[in-house]
Amino acid sequence: MRNLLGDEYEEYLKCYDKPHFGGIRVNTLKISPEEFENLCPFSIKKIPWVSNGYYYDINDQPARHPYYYAGLYYIQEPSAMTPASLLPVKPGEKVLDLCAAPGGKSTELGAKLKGKGLLVSNDISSSRAKALLKNIELFGISNAFVISESPNKLAEYFPEFFDKILVDAPCSGEGMFRKSPSIMQNWEQYGVDYYNKLQKEIIIHAARMLKPGGMMLYSTCTFSPEENEGTIAFLLKECPEFHVVEALPDAEERQRLGVSYDGFDFGKPEWVNGPEELKHCLRLWPHKINGEGHFIALLKKDDKTNDLNFDDTSKEDRKIPPKSKISLSDETVEFLKRIKPLSDVDILLKQNRFYIQQDRVYLIPEGFEEKKGLRTLRQGLFLGEMKKNRFEPSQALAMALKSSDYDQIIDLKSDNQDVIKYLKCETLTTEGRDGLNLVCVDGYPLGWGKLNKNVLKNMYLPGWRWM
Repeated sequence: MRNLLGDEYEEYLKCYDKPHFGGIRVNTLKISPEEFENLCPFSIKKIPWVSNGYYYDINDQPARHPYYYAGLYYIQEPSAMTPASLLPVKPGEKVLDLCAAPGGKSTELGAKLKGKGLLVSNDISSSRAKALLKNIELFGISNAFVISESPNKLAEYFPEFFDKILVDAPCSGEGMFRKSPSIMQNWEQYGVDYYNKLQKEIIIHAARMLKPGGMMLYSTCTFSPEENEGTIAFLLKECPEFHVVEALPDAEERQRLGVSYDGFDFGKPEWVNGPEELKHCLRLWPHKINGEGHFIALLKKDDKTNDLNFDDTSKEDRKIPPKSKISLSDETVEFLKRIKPLSDVDILLKQNRFYIQQDRVYLIPEGFEEKKGLRTLRQGLFLGEMKKNRFEPSQALAMALKSSDYDQIIDLKSDNQDVIKYLKCETLTTEGRDGLNLVCVDGYPLGWGKLNKNVLKNMYLPGWRWM
């Protein structure tokens, strides 16, 4: 670091005597930043470079508030918010988050899609993918497929498939030493070379999955040139159809978003003897901004690509045969008609939007072509389970709804102790209409409950309960 930073080295060292910065990112699927500012129960301050990001006082506990359980925000280190904020995702696109767990970047990409298009969130670790799934569902993202596969296998299934890809690559973690000192032990054990080999493999597989004309964002939370400019230089050499482009929005867009990138640094091609276009990469240093270290490169693939030398001859073999007619129980149809976004059940059936697996009903994104042979944790939105004489809606469905989407709600105030009792899966005594109710906090859904004579049977998902 002394060699890299020169005169800035002492200033860099001093930043480690300061505490790290805590951040929360507002879920724009559920609430606007302006609405959240008026609602937020603790002290917050805008993060300059992320339009929906805020610093919070580290003495506060945002994970111990009902709004967290309502999916109104994600707790995330401020610099780590940058990659997903700079990938220009538009509703309707097909987007891949290749190394997605625990979901900080996937949840923002899903929010940008606004329920339209497809989000494929993948992590090779099945245990980490489970945490990813929870955060996807907590955020109310309805158009996600959560997968746990290796990048090389995904590349065989999705050749030139995605409009946008985010690769937040595994790295040596030098940029997070202040926030998580335990990462130093990992750095000592594996070092730079171990991760650089992984990064080069991953980014080439990702390149194969990007459509011509598509964009890919590569990021790490480390400082080493080998893992950053070096990895991008490797990609440019191996795949000449890729080019590094400006990642920061223009002045007009910055004004619209209300963001500033003061303190951001740029790529250093001289550190790896690389091409000049590496100057378009971004570097975030903890002594220049109120955040930790990060590296970002936004790349575009030419509209016409060279032969990528991968075999997709078996692509047709991996398609699932045409679906047989889906049969929903009468109770399921009756319930779905009460949900505004799902009320046109017949149309959704004609569009083949439902998928049933062992009486569990899913809503899959329109036009998505299912594939077999992948370890899939979730395909689309899990709506609930068909049981004898009833349909039992899921926790995921509750989180994907607005309070106005269902005709029977129980709305609790955030300072009411009944909210905590509900989140602890306890039975409540409350007033309302008998039957299935959508339980909300200040108008934002938390889960389901069945009311009978002022006694609410709690249906909150036990695995999510307040501990």
